[in-house]
Amino acid sequence: MRVGGEIDLVGAIVQTMRPRQWTKNLIVFAPLIFSGHIQDVGAILASVVAFGVFCLASGAAYLLNDVRDAHADSLHDVKRTRPVASGELPATVAVASAIVIAVLAVAVAFALARPVGVMTLGYLALQNAYTFGLKHQVILDVMSISAGFIIRAAAGAAAVSVAASPWLYMCAALLALFLGFGKRRHELLMAEDTVGSHRAVLDDYSPHLLDVLVATATSATIIAYSLYTFFSPTAAEHDYLMLTIPFVVYGVLRYVFLMYKHNLGGSPEEILLTDVPLIITILAWLATASVVIYLT
Repeated sequence: MRVGGEIDLVGAIVQTMRPRQWTKNLIVFAPLIFSGHIQDVGAILASVVAFGVFCLASGAAYLLNDVRDAHADSLHDVKRTRPVASGELPATVAVASAIVIAVLAVAVAFALARPVGVMTLGYLALQNAYTFGLKHQVILDVMSISAGFIIRAAAGAAAVSVAASPWLYMCAALLALFLGFGKRRHELLMAEDTVGSHRAVLDDYSPHLLDVLVATATSATIIAYSLYTFFSPTAAEHDYLMLTIPFVVYGVLRYVFLMYKHNLGGSPEEILLTDVPLIITILAWLATASVVIYLT
C-alpha cells in the first residue's frame, strides 16, 4: 500500500506540473531551426536540454500556483479536481517538490550555459510574480505570459550560441498575447453571471474589450511574422521565406474561427494538439520553412 501511495503521490505531482502545457516550451527550438543549425547534433542536444529545463521550471511554477490558488480552485466546477485543490496532493509536498524541481532546473540550465541559467532564474522570478500578483492585474496578466515566451526563445538562442532576431522575439510575444487574450475571452464567456468568482481579474475585462484585444493581437501577429520573413537576418539569406506567410495567416485565422464559431480558446494546447486542420498547417509551415532554410 505504501508503494502504491508513493506512486499515486508522484502521479499527482506530475499531473500538477501540467505536461500538456509543456507544448509552450517548444518555442526554445525556434532559434535552432531558423538559425540553420538543425543539422548540428550538438545544437540539437542543447536545445533538447533547454526544453527539458523549461518543462521542469514551468512545472515547478504550476505547483506553486496551485498551492496559491487551492481555495479558489476548490470552488471551481472543473479545477476542484486538481490534486492540490482536492487534497490528493498535500500543499507542503507540492511546495517542497516545487523547490526541488526548480533547483534542479536551474542547476541543469547553468550546466548547459550560464546565460541559460540566468534566463531560467528570470523565468522562475517572472512566474512567481505572476502567481502572487501579476495575474490579478488587467492586461499585465497576459503581458507577463507573453514575457515568458520571450525568455524561452532567448534561452533557446543562448543554448545554441546564436543571436536570435528581434523579429523572432516580437513574433513569439505577439503570438502569446493573441493566445492569452483568447483564453481570457473564453474564461469570461464561461463565467457568465459569476464573473470574478474564481479569476478576479476577469472583473476588469469585458467581452468587447477582449474582442478588440484579440483583433489587435491577431493583426499584429500576422504583420510581425510577415515582416520577419522579409527583413530578418534569416530572410536576408533565404529569399523564399515569405512562402511560409500563408500558413501563418491561415493558422492564426483558423484559431480565431475556433474561438468565435466553436467557443474554444480556453485551452490553447488542447486546440493545437487536437484540431486536425491546425496540426496539418503547422506541419506544412515547418516543412516549408525547413526546405527554404536548408535546401535553398
